Amino acid sequence: MTTLAAHETTHAATQPAAPRFDMYGPIHKALRSFMCDTLLRAGRLDVNDAAEFDATLNQVDALLAFCLDHIERENAFVHAAIEARRPAGAQRTTDDHVEHVETIAALRDETAALRRAQARSQAQAKPMLAHRLYHHLALFVAENFQHMHIEETANNAALWALYSDAELHEIHARLLAGIPPEKDLLVARWMIPALCPTERAIIVGHAKRQMPPEAFIGVLAHVKPHMDESGWAKLASAVGVSPSLGRTA
Repeated sequence: MTTLAAHETTHAATQPAAPRFDMYGPIHKALRSFMCDTLLRAGRLDVNDAAEFDATLNQVDALLAFCLDHIERENAFVHAAIEARRPAGAQRTTDDHVEHVETIAALRDETAALRRAQARSQAQAKPMLAHRLYHHLALFVAENFQHMHIEETANNAALWALYSDAELHEIHARLLAGIPPEKDLLVARWMIPALCPTERAIIVGHAKRQMPPEAFIGVLAHVKPHMDESGWAKLASAVGVSPSLGRTA
């Protein structure tokens, strides 16, 4: 296992002298939040509570779909950008993605098996299947946490060496352009609460400038229930909205 000191050395060595555009940071905070919440729910699942059972497995399914979509977009835009100017420059994380796709398929199979046990009223099988899913999901989360660290250090260092911030913003804009509105809401639900106040203000402020007021308020209404009172108050003040979402300034 790599030590924290070694990770810190790697992190320090890959940090730019001046702040650069980081397309990994916000979405990775969303992924970490989504993964941790889902893992906790899977670990405490009451397999005899039908509503909790369905809600938890639905969230596992949503997380796995989110991860698969994230992999596809990183491959198509971020890894492709690195390798266009540095052949095989993203090979390590590209190889990780192949393994992640295989693991997602296996986790989907385990989720389906647990659903079948529920549908067939196999009371003795459900706890064992739920325990197996929890443990394998935990391993998937652990691997992804290390993987994201490599992307945020080594891959970012490559992007910063190979591209200007203007070029990185253009790549990121193309990545975002193909995301449908319903997925935008899912990203917002997990990303905005996971960010620090400064990051929230920047991202939500940009969204406000790009969206019709009604749509913007709709996104904030979707996110607000998942934020603590202090964080919501800071965000509302920063982007000029009423804390009750009654108006925009």
